Amino acid sequence: MTPEETVEAYYDALRAGEALAPFFVESPATVKVGLEERLVGYAEVARGLREQTRTTEDWTVESRDLHVVEREGGAAVGDEVALSWYDTEAFAERAARTRWSGTLVPADDGWAFAGMHVSQATDLDELDGTDGLDG
Repeated sequence: MTPEETVEAYYDALRAGEALAPFFVESPATVKVGLEERLVGYAEVARGLREQTRTTEDWTVESRDLHVVEREGGAAVGDEVALSWYDTEAFAERAARTRWSGTLVPADDGWAFAGMHVSQATDLDELDGTDGLDG
């Protein structure tokens, strides 16, 4: 599997509610930064992803601008992703325009994330006290 196929498989697994931890390097140096957390080390990343899967469902993941740069021994990825999901604890629909970046390294069966960062996209003119999701 190529780095791009790995990212697309991650999106598919998120949509399907499947385990996401296998997409990450099993290392204490693995980092995943999400919309509301910073997880360091594979054990914390796996725990956080299990909790996310347990408390959410019905994910929509729309990749809008995936770029992958592969170099010997690694790959960098960046994407703009429209997300929506159902929060089963709050009984509420959620949505966010996000920006993703990450690094992948070769793994036994393809590629795995050594780091992932997801942030909410907000235009500067939207910073008026709202959540930035109106545009």
